[in-house]
Amino acid sequence: MIPIFTELITRKGFSTVLFIYCLGLSQISMAQSPTDALMMKKNELCIAAIYQHDTWDHYWEGTLLRDNQNIGTLTRNNIVPMIAYGLTQKLNVIISLPYISTSASGGQSAGVSGFQDFSIFAKYKVLDIDNPNGSFQAFATGGYSLPSTNYLSDYMPLNLGLGTNELSLRAILKYEHKSGLYLRGSFAYLYRTTTEAERSYYYADKGIYTTTMDVPNATVGEAALGMWLLGRSIQLEAAVIKQTAQSGDDIRRQNAPQPTNKMNVSNANASLRFFPKFIKGFSIITGFTKVLEGRNIGKSTIISGGLTYQFNTKKQTAQ
Repeated sequence: MIPIFTELITRKGFSTVLFIYCLGLSQISMAQSPTDALMMKKNELCIAAIYQHDTWDHYWEGTLLRDNQNIGTLTRNNIVPMIAYGLTQKLNVIISLPYISTSASGGQSAGVSGFQDFSIFAKYKVLDIDNPNGSFQAFATGGYSLPSTNYLSDYMPLNLGLGTNELSLRAILKYEHKSGLYLRGSFAYLYRTTTEAERSYYYADKGIYTTTMDVPNATVGEAALGMWLLGRSIQLEAAVIKQTAQSGDDIRRQNAPQPTNKMNVSNANASLRFFPKFIKGFSIITGFTKVLEGRNIGKSTIISGGLTYQFNTKKQTAQ
């Protein structure tokens, strides 16, 4: 169970790492996610299990980078199971349900653990052009997520998630040279509803008497450079990702954060995927992410790793 956080509005100097849901899918993009340019063929199923370890000891209070002994080092561990299935050659469906646990080395607040948000996405290949020198592809992804449990979103920075329903739409473009070198770019808009707090008053640029908090919408842009090596048995990729909130307020000086905050973040990500020849259908994924700049966000370092298994759900008929 998630403990009721009765001290949140009086405890000093908290920040938040709730960007993890939005960026979490980007960190595991090598595992057939809504953000990449990979597709399952018709009737193919990909099962992925990804682990992420996220830590920070400094955060941005508005635009001020600071530390706080009431937090110390914040640790966030995520286990992200994902399933991708090819409904057709051009249409995939992807679902995920992360399990998250949080803790802080300083202060008196206890960490929490539990399932976060159930998400479902549909990814469609809009364009696929091949020529002797390479290929160009375009994709569109639409998604919807909602809290899977009644977790407390106002328990920052130890909360599991934003506690809001979210609709997303993403466009993805990719060019791959015949050498295996590729460029990929994407842009997404995230529309969010509201979340409920266990207090009847909060301050967001003015005093508001309600338990309902507006959660800012956001845009997410990504640019990636990658390479396939050794007969496409190794995939290397480096990416930069920027999330920008479309509204929101700043964490007030020496005060607690809340879901209404304007959470902006820019990070750099490097990842590697290996397809062992001796185990058909499996791949191994590793990744490293560093937050470079932010607003009302922890300056996180994230390491990740996981496995994927891909297979055809229907027997192939002999020709």
